[in-house]
Amino acid sequence: MILDCDLLVGRDLDTARRQRPAELADTLREVGIDGGAVASLRALSFHARSGNREAHEAAVAHGWLAVVAVDLRDPLGAEAEILAAREAGIRLVRLAPERQGIPPAAPRVRLLARIATESGATILAEGALPSVAPAFVGLGANVVFLDQHFYDLGEFILLSRDEPGFHASTRLLGAPGAWETLLEHAGVERLVFGVRSGWYEISSVLERFHALGLDDVERALVGHGNLERLAGPR
Repeated sequence: MILDCDLLVGRDLDTARRQRPAELADTLREVGIDGGAVASLRALSFHARSGNREAHEAAVAHGWLAVVAVDLRDPLGAEAEILAAREAGIRLVRLAPERQGIPPAAPRVRLLARIATESGATILAEGALPSVAPAFVGLGANVVFLDQHFYDLGEFILLSRDEPGFHASTRLLGAPGAWETLLEHAGVERLVFGVRSGWYEISSVLERFHALGLDDVERALVGHGNLERLAGPR
């Protein structure tokens, strides 16, 4: 089984491109990905509540994991969405400060990350590691860095020694030896398969996954087990 931790449905405001849930399901089926964690671009871009409802409906319809995305431009609304997610049993919360024009160092980002962590949530964090990671350091947070780049891999490994809840998505770890370096120094429990299916080139990440030489246990952890652990019981 392979699950993508970085599924997005809706319309991208920058490109006007839209991906509907049924279209995403077709794409996943064509490439051999079994599902994943889905968030709504509507929620990230302009209306969190209706967008999160859209993501939840897509998750139910297709057997995916629902993600609650918050709008950091509305800190009180974001807090309400995080608490509502806890009440609904949803443990995946997506934060996108740079997408929303909020400096990652803004106090609201760390405060909301603390609220999410205290609620038992796992944070799916957009943005470059050096910019966004300080908001999560020292909170005991479970975080998947969705835009973890191989340029910043050494910094991630150093951080991971003190932050057992830090995880990296595979999408931008394209340099030769990057996956192997992360596995050697941080462990197989820290790597989460992610490719942003339908928005990003899928085949190279899948080929890297299949060629990595993982044993069955390691393959299951990277492919789906780590994400399922972070998402909690359905």
